Amino acid sequence: MRVFRAANNLLSGEIPWDLTGISQVTELDLSGNQITGSIPMTIGVLKLNTLNLSGNQISGTIPAAFGFMSVLTILDLSSNALSGQIPKDFNKLRLNLLNLSMNNLTGEIPTSLQNKAYGQSFLFNPALCVSSNNSILNLPICRARANSSNDISRRLIALFFALASIMLLGSAVGGFLLLKRQNNSQDPLTWKLTQFHGLHFTEYDVLSGLCEKNCIGSGRSGKVYRVCVVDGEGGSRMVAVKKIWNMQNLDKKLEKDFLAEVQILGEIRHTNIVKLLCCISSSEAKLLVYEYMENGSLDRWLHQRDRIGSLTPLDWPTRLQIAIDSARGLCYMHHGSSPTIVHCDVKSSNILLDPEFRAKIADFGLARILLKAGDLGSVSAVGGTFGYMAPEYGYQRKVNEKVDVYSFGVVLLELTTGQVANDAGLEYCLAEWAWRQYQEYGLSIDLLDEGIRDPAYMEDTFAVFTLGMICTGGQPSMRPSMKDVLHALL
Repeated sequence: MRVFRAANNLLSGEIPWDLTGISQVTELDLSGNQITGSIPMTIGVLKLNTLNLSGNQISGTIPAAFGFMSVLTILDLSSNALSGQIPKDFNKLRLNLLNLSMNNLTGEIPTSLQNKAYGQSFLFNPALCVSSNNSILNLPICRARANSSNDISRRLIALFFALASIMLLGSAVGGFLLLKRQNNSQDPLTWKLTQFHGLHFTEYDVLSGLCEKNCIGSGRSGKVYRVCVVDGEGGSRMVAVKKIWNMQNLDKKLEKDFLAEVQILGEIRHTNIVKLLCCISSSEAKLLVYEYMENGSLDRWLHQRDRIGSLTPLDWPTRLQIAIDSARGLCYMHHGSSPTIVHCDVKSSNILLDPEFRAKIADFGLARILLKAGDLGSVSAVGGTFGYMAPEYGYQRKVNEKVDVYSFGVVLLELTTGQVANDAGLEYCLAEWAWRQYQEYGLSIDLLDEGIRDPAYMEDTFAVFTLGMICTGGQPSMRPSMKDVLHALL
């Protein structure tokens, strides 16, 4: 057993996010000090059986990551300033001693803790309650609170924005629906351009560049071209054009993906989300025209260097900045957009890089809109990419923001380990491989990509690797929000 006891001193400051220095400690006692701040979610990767943080000035909520601590038997967080609910993930713990007394906790106590063994665990938390009459805990019964008028107002506002988005969709693709009723024609006059940003080029400028020499990729629904178009007074610029296959042969799923991308990207304005400049449609095909990202995808730089030959490995500061940029884009979608947007296909090939290697989220074909953050959105079929898909995505047809958090966690593991998310050579997917490696060897330098083993960045690299593991937790409730992830990266 490795023990760290520093109780009843004058220790101050916050508990650091990077806990790699105590990854082998099994008993940690920091009680009776002057520690402030919150408990970091990275606490969940420690292999502690005893944790005592009582008698400090710790605030914030109790992280759900405690649910990871399967060997934890003694937990004392009493006499602090903790608030919010006790995470339901405490139901997974088998605690011999629990003390959460003298905090500001609220809501229902997890059901597994509503018994005699924890009769003295929740004293002086007047806002806690139990599911039924329980004289042992001597706490009131929880009562469902009726929706306030403010709640109703917020829902109406969310519904208004959702309807506004649908109206924009109708505007964007109305020309296409009309043209489908007409006979096929190669006449360029049948093409219609719907723009979402100020443009200096026309549909004809784009159409003239759709030749084989300009093709830079292809996928399940069509090809992608790099086209040079007019930009302002005598200037020019590159754009990326995604051409959807002949719409007459387009199945309903691909058409739904296309409509989703137009609907979402046509409205979004964020520096870390790729710009959809315009949509060009006819009875023959549909074109989505984006800003061109000169350095291509993150996947290309992490995993295709040997095939391309001329690419040098990304250094750690560049990788960290890419992670921060991508997190900002997803954080805006989850917390800054109304209604909330879930991407549903976050992966390194959908993170694009500009000439300065600043990152933007791309490809919203599988994205879903939620009327309210935290709600579940329906999907008609399992989408996403193997190796990045959250476990719950495979067995249920409902998704929320936590599927993106899981996928982003896999990207963090790619950035730190250099491994491919769905490499056939791995016995497990990358997330499971990382967990197994950590459990067997701890935070070893062998985990890291050879290109980023610089001692100057080792602590930061291990911290991001740890964050990736937290994000890829099997239970959605145990994963942090993208707001928390961004905060951890900054």
